[in-house]
Amino acid sequence: MSKVALITDSTGNLPANFVNEYSITVVPQVLIWGDETFEDGVDIQPSEFYERLKNAKQMPSTSQVTPKSFLQAYQEHLDKGDEVLCVLISEKLSGTIASAVQAKQSFANSPIEIVDSETTSLAMGFVVLKAAEAIKQGANLKEAKEVAEQAVNHVGVVFAVDTLEFLHRGGRIGGGSRFLGTALNIKPILEVRDGRVEAVERVRTRAKSLNRLVELAEQGINGKQPVRLAVLHADAYDEASQLLEQASARIENVQAFLAEVSPVIGTHAGPGTVGLAWMTGG
Repeated sequence: MSKVALITDSTGNLPANFVNEYSITVVPQVLIWGDETFEDGVDIQPSEFYERLKNAKQMPSTSQVTPKSFLQAYQEHLDKGDEVLCVLISEKLSGTIASAVQAKQSFANSPIEIVDSETTSLAMGFVVLKAAEAIKQGANLKEAKEVAEQAVNHVGVVFAVDTLEFLHRGGRIGGGSRFLGTALNIKPILEVRDGRVEAVERVRTRAKSLNRLVELAEQGINGKQPVRLAVLHADAYDEASQLLEQASARIENVQAFLAEVSPVIGTHAGPGTVGLAWMTGG
């Protein structure tokens, strides 16, 4: 019986223990900084990225996973007799799915399926984990794809940014553009909705923004249990730890952990970003 191999991209921010436990292949997004090119989470780690960003005269940009990276990942698994399931960042946020589809064309009639998570970060990561658990329990490729597609309907992510500058510059701001030019003490809260970054509301202080994130997560979870929760941060460990404590105290039957977002996510969200990603139903 063929094994189902699971591939995702580095914006999923999955902690290494999950990647290792389920043998998940993570293909890297690309970070471009001047004349240098880095593979996200491979050549540059979050701590190095944010330290460099503090004194950077030139801001980094990003590029999607290359078709070559998908070709290599597909080939590696197909050579072992595996079937392949890809769960990837929303096609409305990145050209990653286009790269995956392009690479798939080189393997006509091979068992490769691609799922648009319609989100990113740990919201996507939770979809990946749900599929990984199904595969571990014996799901075939078709069944694992269906599990992933269903999980997409049970995840969410909200986040507060220090500034909209980074999202605006990267063209990822969506409906949040109406918050541009607001006073410096206003903290925008955004979410990924229908595959795009959209505005939720503006809050006047950082402390209020953290509390509001928990409230929005509670609304999204809507009493459904069990709950998986990730507190995300971009070089904001202390505030993320505070947010983890608040969320864990207020949301029942929750499995929660802290995760630092990858350099590519940090390039678009900006340092100081904190957020909550969740999945209900297991």
